[in-house]
Amino acid sequence: MPGRPWELHLLLLLGLGLRAQEALPPPCESQVYCHGELLHAIQMAKLYPDDKQFVDMSLSTAPDQVLRRFRELAEAHNHSVPAPQLREFVQQHFRPVGQELEAWSPEDWHGSPRFLQRIADARLRAWAEQLHHIWRKLGKKIKPEVLSQPERFSLLYSPHPFIVPGGRFVEFYYWDSYWVMEGLLLSEMVQTVAGMLQNFLGLVKTYGHIPNGGRVYYLQRSQPPLLALMMDRYMDATHNVTFLRENIQTLALELDFWAVNRSVSVRVGGQSYNLNRYSVAYGGPRPESYSKDAELADTVPEGSREALWAELKAGAESGWDFSSRWLVGGPNPHLLSSIRTSKLVPVDLNAFLCQAEELMGKFYSLLGNDAQATKYRNLRAQRMAAMQAVLWQEQKGAWFDYDLENGRNNLEFYPSNLTPLWAGCFSDSSIPDKALKYLEDSQILTYQHGIPTSLLNTGQQWDFPNGWAPLQDLVIRGLTKSVSPRTQEVAFQLAQHWIRTNFDVYSQKSAMYEKYDVSSGGQPGGGGEYEVQEGFGWTNGVALMLLDRYGDRLTSGAPLALQVPCCLVATLLLSFLPQWP
Repeated sequence: MPGRPWELHLLLLLGLGLRAQEALPPPCESQVYCHGELLHAIQMAKLYPDDKQFVDMSLSTAPDQVLRRFRELAEAHNHSVPAPQLREFVQQHFRPVGQELEAWSPEDWHGSPRFLQRIADARLRAWAEQLHHIWRKLGKKIKPEVLSQPERFSLLYSPHPFIVPGGRFVEFYYWDSYWVMEGLLLSEMVQTVAGMLQNFLGLVKTYGHIPNGGRVYYLQRSQPPLLALMMDRYMDATHNVTFLRENIQTLALELDFWAVNRSVSVRVGGQSYNLNRYSVAYGGPRPESYSKDAELADTVPEGSREALWAELKAGAESGWDFSSRWLVGGPNPHLLSSIRTSKLVPVDLNAFLCQAEELMGKFYSLLGNDAQATKYRNLRAQRMAAMQAVLWQEQKGAWFDYDLENGRNNLEFYPSNLTPLWAGCFSDSSIPDKALKYLEDSQILTYQHGIPTSLLNTGQQWDFPNGWAPLQDLVIRGLTKSVSPRTQEVAFQLAQHWIRTNFDVYSQKSAMYEKYDVSSGGQPGGGGEYEVQEGFGWTNGVALMLLDRYGDRLTSGAPLALQVPCCLVATLLLSFLPQWP
């Protein structure tokens, strides 16, 4: 596709019902990695099984030279270059994926973090030690050439090393990194967390927001806003008030991005409320999924394609790419072409922002700025009132996404329906117990391998039968806000189910995965746009969090004859040897 001038973007903004002043962030201008004839030709030729592979390659020469040579090649073939010539062109002008990164073993990693000793089950303790070792495999550092010649790379330069999710995801991702940081803090890797936090703060200073991930083609969209929570966890570990004071305005700037670019007015019961949604102002196929998006657009009228691509990007911004959450209310809720992410007011996004507003109030109080503290407390109070009026359903005992076009809540089950519990954005102490009844009424507690992402099997990865680590955390920690022993016990049982699923799969495959099939147990998840990935950053983080919280009670539940990886066997044997002086 040719590059689009600002005027076409403005027309798209108006077509999506957005205001011109919301045109942030600016479109990615790269005619190699974001749009243009070269990208279109190579991705539509499907030279690689995964579209992400090409846009993660770096250029071997300057982009203007590569583009000029491609134009010559395209003209020689009447702008229909055969695949063999395209493959040869890529081999001549691009370097393999990962050349701009180097493996990095965190300097603050050490072999005996204290939390391991709190895990009573010997098998789980040995497994937790293996998870702690995985951080060294997921560490990455960006080479200096990305800073000196940024135009040759899709990777965004960050000065500090970081932990990646794993698999095809060799760059950092925004919301993944929160649960990664939780795990790193349990592993006593505060220096690594500080570096990752500084990277994110630097991105806000540069771009006004944190992109979906660390690539230029992610700049048009963000991800669930957890930066303030990252700062809070770091502060709990370090009490570094100076660092907070130096960066408080950057935290405020990120929340301003969501207030300016992602807010929406909702009228319910004769009153208007201001809440937030995921919404991306730019169309065009996602570069990392270009051929899939282009082929999907062929199934809709030509005039609807830009809006479809914008909705796909909004779905990616949500972190739930993709899910029936964003398809309901459309012409066919089983087809991805029905996606309408920006037409829904999500429970989880507003809960995350509510929590961030509370934390900002706390931060400003700590720094002695009462005026700003009051501002954020008021913003939080306004949001809680709006969430109560628009998203809360008393008869169900949970919050539900609100459909702006159809004027009603989506009453399907999603773990995100309980995010306000996790975020502490509720005022009635009985709500956690109402949430437990909601889980019972939805028959979620009958699943023995984890909480399903939905009860709808659409083939999308953020739907049944997949379970995802962060969603387990949202529900489990939400239920722990209850004073009821029964609700607390259910939280523990849910943690036990998830830990056993993770442990059983690891015992069979010597790997952690981004998602799991909770309908059968003992299997990695599936569906969506790519094969299930190993690693895996946030899965490790959540597992360590649950092992830390419930380590005195959790059990592996595995028979003695369980086939475990050789490395785990060795660790287990060592754990039973006497301690020599």
